Amino acid sequence: MGSSGVIVELQRNSNSWTKAVDEIVKMERKIFPKHESLARFFDEELKKKNAGLLYMEMDGQVVGYVMYSWPSSLSASITKLAVKESQRRQGHGEALLKGAIEKCRARKVQQIVLHVDPMRSAAMNLYNKFGFQVDDLIQGYYSSDRPAYRMFLDFDSN
Repeated sequence: MGSSGVIVELQRNSNSWTKAVDEIVKMERKIFPKHESLARFFDEELKKKNAGLLYMEMDGQVVGYVMYSWPSSLSASITKLAVKESQRRQGHGEALLKGAIEKCRARKVQQIVLHVDPMRSAAMNLYNKFGFQVDDLIQGYYSSDRPAYRMFLDFDSN
């Protein structure tokens, strides 16, 4: 893995909160179509007590982030994983996903679920590398003509 960035857990009362969230919202708007972006709801999402966010910082800039939640003691969800286009294929997404899995595992959840566009082969390869398996194809997940694979990582089988 080639990542040389620093992974930081976003803390609500930290001095870096505003700067980090502002940079993440900018990435969110640039990477995801408007109807898939959490940019308008980011602060609201992060206020939830069962949600977390890790971001990678390099040279004082946020280059990627992963948002996750654990709605129950049984299951967690990776809700977003994104890396700036200019920083891809350097191990940042892998490092962020690994960090989120470790955070979820520390909560003793039995399974992590995520959704991914089947056309995003790099994302699919990353999730497969970590042992995620396709559970179902959900038609119309992103939009009427864009389905998503629901994938899961089951800790009981690892």
